Order: sequence, then C-alpha cells, then structure tokens
Amino acid sequence: MSSQSDERNLSMVMDLYEMTMANGYFKYKDNKTTVIFDVFYRKNPDNGGYAIFAGLEQVIDYIEHLHFSDADVEYLKSLHIYSEDFLEWLRDYKFTGDIYAFPEGTIMYPGEPILTVHAPLLDAQLIETAILAQINHQSLIATKASRIVRAAEGRGVSDFGARRAHNMDAAVYGARAAYIGGAGSTATVLAGQLFDIPVSGTMAHSWVMYQQDEYTAFKEFAETYPDNCILLVDTYNTLKSGIPNAIRVAKEVLEPMGKRLKGVRIDSGDLAYLSQKMRKMLDDAGLTDAIIVGSNSLDEYTIASIIDQGGCFDSFGVGERLITAESNPVFGAVYKISEVEHDGERIPKIKVSETVEKITNPGRKKVFRIYDTEGKAVADLITKEDETLDLSKPYRYVDPRKPWKNMEFEDCTAKELQIPVIKDGKRCMETRSLKEIQAYVKDQLDNEIWDSEKRFENPHVHYLDMSPAYYEMKMDLLYKSQRQE
Repeated sequence: MSSQSDERNLSMVMDLYEMTMANGYFKYKDNKTTVIFDVFYRKNPDNGGYAIFAGLEQVIDYIEHLHFSDADVEYLKSLHIYSEDFLEWLRDYKFTGDIYAFPEGTIMYPGEPILTVHAPLLDAQLIETAILAQINHQSLIATKASRIVRAAEGRGVSDFGARRAHNMDAAVYGARAAYIGGAGSTATVLAGQLFDIPVSGTMAHSWVMYQQDEYTAFKEFAETYPDNCILLVDTYNTLKSGIPNAIRVAKEVLEPMGKRLKGVRIDSGDLAYLSQKMRKMLDDAGLTDAIIVGSNSLDEYTIASIIDQGGCFDSFGVGERLITAESNPVFGAVYKISEVEHDGERIPKIKVSETVEKITNPGRKKVFRIYDTEGKAVADLITKEDETLDLSKPYRYVDPRKPWKNMEFEDCTAKELQIPVIKDGKRCMETRSLKEIQAYVKDQLDNEIWDSEKRFENPHVHYLDMSPAYYEMKMDLLYKSQRQE
C-alpha cells in the first residue's frame, strides 16, 4: 500500500495558533514539559447509537513524515511573527512523543478518549489540526457508510461519491472510510490503487446519448465488456426502451458469445416501482441472474423505504449523501489537554463549562469495554491509569449521570481499548489491511453491539461509566476549579 505522504509534505496542515503557541512555549523554555492530550467527540452523527473510529493509519503516516522543509521555514519567516531561533529549531524537527489509540475500526461512543498524545508540549501542540482533520472526516464517513450498509440488509453498497466530494482528498479518503464502514467497492480509481479497495463502475448517460440510438450504445458496450456488462437503462424510457434494448442485447449479442448479461442500473424515477417492473421483464426473458443496481441520491432512509416498498434491487450505488455525510456533515472530535507533567509533578487538567457535555475528563486514564457472559458490550469504563480492574468479583462503578446510585458489574469481562501506536515518534503497531479493518467493524456490530444501539430512531445510549477513584478525582478537580473563580 502506497502513501500520499510519499509524494507531498502535509506538515503545514495546521491552524496558525498551533505554530504561534509553539513559538511562545519555545521562548519560555517550556519545550521540556510533557503533556497529555485526548481526542474525543461529544455526539454520534445522525443521533445514532455509535460511531466508527477511522483515519488512524493516516494519523500514523502523518506523524512519521512530519518535518518542516526549507520552503516551509522560509514561508513562516515571511510572516514576521516567529523568532529566528525557533524557526531554526523547526528545520531539524521530528515528533518524539507517544500516541495511544483505539484500533482503527473500533466502535466508539461520545466522551471517551479515542486517541491520546503523550509528548513534549511543542510536539503535542503542533499536530492538533492534522489529527482532527483525519479522524473527523474518516470517522464521519465510516459511520455514515455503516448506517447505509445496514439499511441495505445484505444487498451490496458501492461508493459512487467522488464527483460530489468536497475535493479530491475527500473523495479518496472518503472511499477508504466508506469501505471500513462496510461498502463493498468504490468507483474512485485512486482509492482502489492506494488502498486495494475493489473498484466498480458501469457507464454514464453520455455513453448512450453519444451513440445514434440506445440499442447501438448497449451493443457496443456489451461487445467491449462481455464479462461484466451492466447497462444503464433510464436514459430515455426505462420500461419501454431501456429494459427491452438490454434484453435484446443479452439475446442477440451476449448469448451467442456464451456470455450472460450481468445486470442493469437505474438512476432516476420511482425506484421501487420501476425495479419491480424491471425484475419481472428480466425474469420473463430468462434473465433471472441479471442483477438490478439502483442509484440516485440514496442514503439509509431512502434505501430502507425502497426495500419496504418491495423494491427489487440487488445492490446500490451511493454517492453524494454518503461521501459528504449530507444529513450530519460535522463529526466534532476535539483535542483537549488533560495533564501536564513538569519537573516530575503530574498535574491533571480539566476544562469546565456551563454545558455539561463540554466538561472534559482529566488526567491519565484507561478505557475498558465491559462484556457480559454472552460477549455483549454492556458499557465502557474509564479508570485512573494506575488502577487495577478486578472483575473476578462484583465491581462497583459510578454512572456519572446518576452518581447516587449503587451500581456493580457482575460476571463481566473487560478489554482495554487503547493500544500504543506511536513510540518515540515511530510506529509501534502492525499495519492492518483495509479488509481486516472492515471485518473487525462487522464482527463488533454482529456480535458485540446490542441491536438496540443500531436503531436509526431513538437508539439505546451506550453507558460510559467511571471507577469510583476516577470519578472522585474528577469531582475534586471541579470543586477546586470553582474555588479559583
């Protein structure tokens, strides 16, 4: 698998304030201070019950290639806001910190640290925007794709979104994320080349309109691609022209070659009604094995409606509403400091807000997924970093939404979610194929996640609980912060 970072330097993908703060830290000799930053998000897209963590591979790739070229330094110098010694320091800069994260493809929930940076202050500050850009985009698209795939109920889903993506990178990495979320293929060729995603595609209406008539267009396409002939049948009249001409080509062109018509695609009209009529016409002609592909501004809701109405589709090509996550196009992951370590003293930090969801979880921490005896994930649990989680006996925990209740896990097991991915600036985890990541997502959704969390409407809210020691530490910090007001 190749990397776009092999061809271009992305180190300057940052907000100006990151460089400005780094220069200030450098001036006051704070570049020896170590800090902890957590990445988390506050709300699932589309008011869903879960999200999918995606983009980690690009984060690691970015960190390993992070450097400032002479051209970068000269540009920064031209701004006339940074010290000369700081700019010279940038010329030899390499990230030296550690990063811990959920494995890519992990089902995740609001409020929990999905990625943690433990690094010198300057290192941690410089990488904020790039990390968030990768995780926000790909997690959003992977989650949207998962919803669409579930709506399709086992029918194939292909990413058709490149032409409506917000730019070329969004098309390529959106295709990657869509595959993680369960899409079976993409029409974006570069995504196929970079990430080994199966590519698929048929024809455009222009192929049909260019020819003297529809039959000739279908005939020439079938002669060119006899082993993979899917015809777009709605250029003129789907039922009176498109399907009859497709059947004629199947009989007069393909069958004499010993080939079968693979299928037809429709991109307009009443998809549920037309697909039923198309299916009957194809079956009556003996083309029961020809598939029907639907496209045209689809998402999880339109696909579910088409299926509920008896639509006869074997697969769907989903474009703009997938690649832009049109219904909820902002993921909202944030990057917040949670601890400062200076001269051997570790000081947990908490952001306080009048909005409860914006109060951060301070300090170094561990995140565990808790499973019942059937292997279902009943909750996630945050503990202090140095705590030992013993589930061999009933374990008391705190639900931060109802801290007065006496709650216990019984007969449960746990899995720590964060793993080391970068150590001293270098990758320390094995690269997994995209197919392995996709399979990991599917296994969690099929076997670990409650069906009630997968509902499109009013899904069950996954619990994010805390150990008593961690909850007490957080409340103590909140109390102290109020005294400082």
